[in-house]
Amino acid sequence: MLNPGNIDKPLLMGILNVTPDSFSDGGESFEQDAAVQHALKMVDEGVDILDIGAESTRPGADRISADEQKQRIMPILCRLQDVLAKHVVISIDTTLAEVADAALLAGAGVINDVTAGRDDEGIFTLAADRNVPLILMHMQGTPATMQVEPQYDDVVEEIRTFLLQRAALAEASGIKKENIIIDPGIGFGKSKQHNLELMANLHRFVETDYTVLLGTSRKRFMGKICDVEQFNELVGATCATTSLGAMAGVKIFRVHDVKANRQALDVTMAIQNAKYRDSET
Repeated sequence: MLNPGNIDKPLLMGILNVTPDSFSDGGESFEQDAAVQHALKMVDEGVDILDIGAESTRPGADRISADEQKQRIMPILCRLQDVLAKHVVISIDTTLAEVADAALLAGAGVINDVTAGRDDEGIFTLAADRNVPLILMHMQGTPATMQVEPQYDDVVEEIRTFLLQRAALAEASGIKKENIIIDPGIGFGKSKQHNLELMANLHRFVETDYTVLLGTSRKRFMGKICDVEQFNELVGATCATTSLGAMAGVKIFRVHDVKANRQALDVTMAIQNAKYRDSET
């Protein structure tokens, strides 16, 4: 069971996209056997949470039904529950309460909603009734439109305000504050400059006293900086953002490449701990 309000060291959430069209790994884990093997590999590499999603949220992606999401997810979720023996928390990446409900009944313990409850507010009631953590992410527009000239007057303040408003609605629905996780939604309706400003101001989100999740893994804005077009060549860039996030107080990192990001987190936290010990002497 994940207790977001009591995370003593940063956690890694491994991405398991059971889709044929996700932005950087579409199709790699679409088949059941491949999905299970990839999940087990991430567990061996030190993942803390497995985030399973059946609907792509890449720019331009189309929606799929609750039934199709369940058809993709449930067989894999059931197989993972058998082999993981609850050593790793499973998160369901969906915006629909119907899908989340089925996954929770099958053993998932976290809901990850990229629309922060705007797609289906029933997800608030579900999370409250089941007493499970709920991740609220910011996204401007929808996956189909989000990267069409996104505009903000003050990207940090606007997204911070949005997340606080959604968190307040979640609490009003009965979700405990310690079960609410906020995610600024790097790459979801943001330009390269917007993403950089958010990364430079992660402390503003940490200061809200909600647990913060960061998802930068293989994101396009880093490719523009590094002059790299292949998403899987952005592992080093992702690790840099993981270290920066950890130093800012972020507690959960959603990543594709678990082993490399585990190393980045372990080294960052060892340095941070040495700094704190030095300040106490």
